[in-house]
Amino acid sequence: MEAVLIQQKCEKVLKGECALPVTMSRAEKTEMVDKARSVIVLCLGDKVLREVVKEPTATSMWSKFEYLNMTKSLAHRQFLKQQLYSFKMVESKAIMEQLTESNKIIGDLENIEVRLENAGALMVWCCLEDEEGDVSHLGSDA
Repeated sequence: MEAVLIQQKCEKVLKGECALPVTMSRAEKTEMVDKARSVIVLCLGDKVLREVVKEPTATSMWSKFEYLNMTKSLAHRQFLKQQLYSFKMVESKAIMEQLTESNKIIGDLENIEVRLENAGALMVWCCLEDEEGDVSHLGSDA
């Protein structure tokens, strides 16, 4: 959504009308505020839209949207971490399918700015574990 606001050249509205250049006429400011509000409304799904549409300005809509995202993102972040840490390779599935699934989880975590320094090592570990989570079979010279 922010990308669309930038494309429409109305991202400054998110900081409030006072952040708009003083050289703009009142009509230009009103047009930019209305455009920003429209972009926000058009980019949101029904569920979130119901929560933010009551806000009177684009700035307050954006603030409410960020607040809603922040409360959900903590739970979402924990959910994704749990998915990553409990990921197991299954013999009955194709390797490429499983790698794609693990890369999706890692990508989703990176998109919400969770730093994963040893994600590759973690994925190798997950691949090597047996069904009970035991890796002792790796050290045997059988």
